Amino acid sequence: MRISLALLLAAAIAAPLAAQPAPTLPPTPPVVPPQVAALRDAALQDHYAWDITEGLTTEIGQRQAGTAAEARARDWAVAKLRAMGFANIRVEPFSMPVWVRGQESAEILAPYPQRLVVAALGNSGSTEPDGITGEVVGFNSLSELEQAPASAVRGKIVFVRHDMPANQDGSGYGYFGGPRRQGPSVASAKGAIAIVIRSIGTDHHRNPHVGTQSFVAGVRPIPAGALTVPDAEQLKRVLARGKPVTMHLTLVSQQLQDQSGNVIAEVPGRDPRLPPVLVGGHLDSWDLGTGAIDDASGVAIAAASAKRIMDAGRPLRTIRIVWFGAEEPGLFGGTAYQKAHGTEPHYVMAESDFGADRIWKLNSKLGPARKAEAQLLQEALAPLGIVPGKLDEAEGSDIGGMIDAGQPGVGLSQDGTRYFDIHHTPDDTLDKIDPEQLRQNVAAWTAMLAVLAGPIEAPTARRRR
Repeated sequence: MRISLALLLAAAIAAPLAAQPAPTLPPTPPVVPPQVAALRDAALQDHYAWDITEGLTTEIGQRQAGTAAEARARDWAVAKLRAMGFANIRVEPFSMPVWVRGQESAEILAPYPQRLVVAALGNSGSTEPDGITGEVVGFNSLSELEQAPASAVRGKIVFVRHDMPANQDGSGYGYFGGPRRQGPSVASAKGAIAIVIRSIGTDHHRNPHVGTQSFVAGVRPIPAGALTVPDAEQLKRVLARGKPVTMHLTLVSQQLQDQSGNVIAEVPGRDPRLPPVLVGGHLDSWDLGTGAIDDASGVAIAAASAKRIMDAGRPLRTIRIVWFGAEEPGLFGGTAYQKAHGTEPHYVMAESDFGADRIWKLNSKLGPARKAEAQLLQEALAPLGIVPGKLDEAEGSDIGGMIDAGQPGVGLSQDGTRYFDIHHTPDDTLDKIDPEQLRQNVAAWTAMLAVLAGPIEAPTARRRR
């Protein structure tokens, strides 16, 4: 009887346990192939990216789109890529409008006379050589200017300020860049004779941040300039005193027509029938600094990672390096590439154009059918301190239109905390590049290529066939 009771009790306890579903274990992460890990780790000692960045910024310097300096940069790029051993090197030219700055100055005449530091925004209208004089009317934001009656603006020099914060992902640039991108058109439509804005930057140096803007159709171009952050704050304080403020502004510029071009090179894959992997950055820069973080380091990272794959052997898929021309004045290089190649399938696209500080996050947009590949990429980059991001998002200035049109993309996000201290200023020079962080970028891009360009066949393996 005691045995029967014990058996019944055991059965009663076991029954609910047996009814419970088996625990769900987390999915096993994909195993990173030893070849990928080895290439990634070796790239932490890379020298190619520094060599390209140093050479381009030293031997060419400023590379404003459509100018003779950018043409010299294309010649330099072809020679450099050829010396590195890449194949199928060519320049694909395109025509474009070219805006060139001239004499620039700003001065408060009353009530507290003093000079300010200013630089014209891209596509600014031009003053006469002796400048213009007008009363300043200030606004705290673009929306405040948009809501103002034309009577408050007509015949005056508009000033728009903002409070752009520094952050890791640079997300403030979209919103706070409005005064630069749309402000001149809004001010002109309301009858302003000129506009000055607080530079779209996060530093407090007396360096103006330039950048492009385009007047909307039907709006008369007016002089448009960026004051340094300290000078914009000074003007805000002067206006706060409540007295009429008069400014003399000189922003001389001219519009020309010239040519730019995309420089393209390749690492041929073993199977030319497969879509290529595109990696790139943009060759041009603004004309105030030598374009080290924007974007000499970007083209360097793309080419250095491709070179490291080429040194290891031959990938399955072709790697196409594109150094886009004329990104800064309006994505002309990306548009030209999309027109020429956008309907061709690409296995993936990636662009480096956010400086060279450490990559901290990986986004990808490879599609649901390639989720396992995206997860393998996350695992391959994790040892570099790179966290997984979204699986349905990728970014890149020149490639963004093609990704939006359905091309697969990868976004390797650099830490942008200090990027807008330097971006589009005279301070964008080689000394702002941290060599160790640059090498971490190359390691991440090399691992990405090792995963997405397919297994690399070493030269010795080919000879044994």
